[in-house]
Amino acid sequence: MMDSDLSGADFCRFCRSEASSDRPLFHPCICTGSIKWIHQECLVQWMRYSRKEICELCGHRFSFMPIYSPDMPRRLPIRDVVGGLVTSVASAVKDWLHYTLVALAWLGIVPLTACRTYRCLFSGSLDPVISLPFDIVSAENLAKDVFSGCFVVTCTLFSFIGLVWLREQIMHGGGPDWMERENHPVAPAEEIPLPDNNNDRINEAPGEDGGVREEGNGDAGEDPLVGDEANWNPMEWDRAAAEELTWARLLGLDGSMVFLEHVFWVVSLNTLFIVVFAFCPYHIGRLGAAVAGLTAEGPFAGPLTALAGYVLVGAILAVLHGMASLLRLRSAKKALGFCYVVVKVALLSVVEIGVIPLVCGWWLDLCSLSMFDATLKEREASLQAAPWTLMFIHWLVGMVYVYYFASFILLLREVLRPGVLWFLKNLNDPDFSPVQEMIHLSVWSHIRRLVVSAMIFGTAVLFMLWLPIRVIKYVLPGFLPYAVAVHTEAPVNELSLELLLLQVILPALLEQSHTRTWLKGGLRAWCACAAAALGLRSYLLGEAARDSEPHPPPNPPHQLGAAHQALVWRDGPAGFEPYVRVSWFPLRLAALLVLVSISLVMASALTLVIPVAIGRKVMALWLPKASEGVHELYTAACGMYVCWAAGRGGALAAGWARGGRAALLARAALWAHRAARAALAALALLGLVPLMFGLLLELVLVIPLRVPLEQSPVLFVWQDWALGVLYTKIVCALTMMGPDWSMRRAIEKAYRDGIREMDLKFILTEVAAPLVRWLGLALAVPYALAHSAAPLLVSAPAQRNLLARRVYPALLLLAALAALAVFQIRQFRKLYEHIKNDKYLVGQRLVNYDHRRHKQQQQQQQQSSVSSTN
Repeated sequence: MMDSDLSGADFCRFCRSEASSDRPLFHPCICTGSIKWIHQECLVQWMRYSRKEICELCGHRFSFMPIYSPDMPRRLPIRDVVGGLVTSVASAVKDWLHYTLVALAWLGIVPLTACRTYRCLFSGSLDPVISLPFDIVSAENLAKDVFSGCFVVTCTLFSFIGLVWLREQIMHGGGPDWMERENHPVAPAEEIPLPDNNNDRINEAPGEDGGVREEGNGDAGEDPLVGDEANWNPMEWDRAAAEELTWARLLGLDGSMVFLEHVFWVVSLNTLFIVVFAFCPYHIGRLGAAVAGLTAEGPFAGPLTALAGYVLVGAILAVLHGMASLLRLRSAKKALGFCYVVVKVALLSVVEIGVIPLVCGWWLDLCSLSMFDATLKEREASLQAAPWTLMFIHWLVGMVYVYYFASFILLLREVLRPGVLWFLKNLNDPDFSPVQEMIHLSVWSHIRRLVVSAMIFGTAVLFMLWLPIRVIKYVLPGFLPYAVAVHTEAPVNELSLELLLLQVILPALLEQSHTRTWLKGGLRAWCACAAAALGLRSYLLGEAARDSEPHPPPNPPHQLGAAHQALVWRDGPAGFEPYVRVSWFPLRLAALLVLVSISLVMASALTLVIPVAIGRKVMALWLPKASEGVHELYTAACGMYVCWAAGRGGALAAGWARGGRAALLARAALWAHRAARAALAALALLGLVPLMFGLLLELVLVIPLRVPLEQSPVLFVWQDWALGVLYTKIVCALTMMGPDWSMRRAIEKAYRDGIREMDLKFILTEVAAPLVRWLGLALAVPYALAHSAAPLLVSAPAQRNLLARRVYPALLLLAALAALAVFQIRQFRKLYEHIKNDKYLVGQRLVNYDHRRHKQQQQQQQQSSVSSTN
């Protein structure tokens, strides 16, 4: 190879071979030097394995020139075109029928069978069971049953996945201690298992034929494993099967009919899971309720009965497991223990994920009734009208509350001394695994923890909601209740405000991480003040003052302990840190709890008052006619945004002031310049473009559909702008997900630059100008046609009105037809090329890259850029 390099001969960069008469070398990309040349066969093989069509070094796309048969006519005969068209249509119809069958099977038969099987089993009589085959094919309530069946199939699927996952957790993490213990007598010393824990092969001995002979574990007449059977590895077969069964083959998207077998197995497994995990526990619960003399009525009778059935099943499994343990039935004991663990984990998961958040949601609602001027009778009426909807809303609110409460505790752990919150579980602990705790801890331990968690959540709600509301009503009698049911006749409707809230205000708040930093700083300042006032600095913050951010302790370099300690301190300190126990320690702790309660009530009251009060003032200045009818959600969001902006500005000013007056003025001038540029860009991208987009869609879709011809449409600019913001965001998202073109590249560049590196000229010329130009033409051309050209041809006022009202949707229809025609022409060209290639293509030849032409293009671009700058 070195000789060929020194001799100057060209060689392929893949196979390192020179050119030959039957294998010439090509230079298909921009690469130069020794990697310039390549064989076509080597490139094709590399492209097949790498699945790339561009050079991995220079990024140039490879191109091939088709080679056709010499007898190919200049134009294809009509017969060939018609034949290819018929073949393509037949193939498309075949694919359409196949995919329709796939959709009917997975989205129709499977959920419909699951729903009607479930309904049949829980009907309470044998008649639906007998008529089940006829009920499945019935067209009555088809859409509703399919939707309900999708929910049933989803539940069974998650149950199956959870069962398999729980088995893996038990296999890897081990089961409970009572499940692992065996009641065998003590073995003699010579029969004690070896240290490798290979217990299944303790009594195995090599046979005479080189196989393996088991003593006492198999049947007497069982032959030893010999030959290839001794080396058979079942994992190889499993791996091959897993590689063969893909999602496309499983669902039937590969064109085969094997998916029908999969549909049959899914339907069977759905039925089995419904019987085992729903039907049996429900009827066991009914039997237990009948024995206990209890009856359950109402919309929640079914779930409560099934939950009671699971409790009884768990108790029965525990008793049977104890009996199997006494009788030393090893297999039965293991199976019953696993089933008990499954039921136990399922019940605990339902309680922790379902019941606790639901209780928290209802407790939050009950403690905040006076804040919204609501009563228990209204909640009772709502529960009777839509029980499941109200339960879901309360569960969702409770989940949000639990999530933010846990986030606050994690933030508090970063401030306090490790060990202060010993009674709360550390979610950042790498050894913490909720599922493993559910498996290993006893039921009574979980019950105690759940009771303690419920007490902590409930007490926090009292101090954060109920008491602050009482304080606000006493101090500010006319401030509450909040306005949550608003009916206003103002042109600014709630939809516009909601869109403004969701698209402008909340993203600006949620995308910033400053709130967490401010909250952490406030907690640290409060803890420092409380520790200094009560003499609990060592207990709360540790011996040394804690910095604003945790830093790893100094350790000698090249030490494993230092690296581990750095990892521990990365997300905040963990473990336990000793403290100095001062005199009157219990009394100081009691005073600390009182101070925490008072501070929590005051902070919650200020949080409930200040944003809403600021938002009401801003709304009164902005919308004086609608200020009293604006939903408090919008006033609170507006006030939070104002508070956040003021806090952010104050933090920036405080940081700038540390460098002196000159630095403060320089930074203020810099940010004023950036703010001016951002305001101009926002005026174009967030003001003009959404307004034009909203007006266009109002004229094209809303007015023709909602306003009769005999009425005059009224345009609300504010509402059109608010809707245009939503439409613009949707179009931007679709553009970013679409193909690569100039507008997408311009939006990506503007997003990468941000506010600090904003190129205002680029944004105005490359992003805003094309959008304004096309939207302006779409708005102006139909208006000019309807009000300038049409009066010259049409004299009747009614026809003029009809033309003016229908010109926008008519032009939209013409544009859609033109786009469809262009698409069909392109498809026909592809079909034409496909037919030509199928009949006359004999090969392809790699196209060389023209370096001279590339250099000329670069020179022309440089000259044009220089002339434009001059």
